[in-house]
Amino acid sequence: MPFKYENLEVWQLAIELIGKYYQLLKGFPEHEQYALASQGRRAAVSVALNIAEGSGRSTDKDFGLFINRAMTSLLESDAVLKIALKLGYIRRPDYDSLQPLLEKVYYKLVAFEKTLRKDTRART
Repeated sequence: MPFKYENLEVWQLAIELIGKYYQLLKGFPEHEQYALASQGRRAAVSVALNIAEGSGRSTDKDFGLFINRAMTSLLESDAVLKIALKLGYIRRPDYDSLQPLLEKVYYKLVAFEKTLRKDTRART
């Protein structure tokens, strides 16, 4: 039986993002594998983990807080890639190929958080 979060499109997209993100980080220099690449992996995984953890909260307001954390982790993931691009660890086409998925997940998270806030106000 799937957990509630597994049916969420935004969680499924976050899992897709993790796979592509990890592939991109494999090309980082060895000296960055335990620094910038590690930070990027944690941030990308944190997106999906916050969605999952938030889904277990008892109120939409609490769930919304975790969705907000997922958004900030997504922004951190993007920032890691922009730094990597600037340092020459990844190529522009590689970054550009991941950007649409990053944006899609971000906007889905924004919309989901708004929905959760709206549901909270409706019950008050």
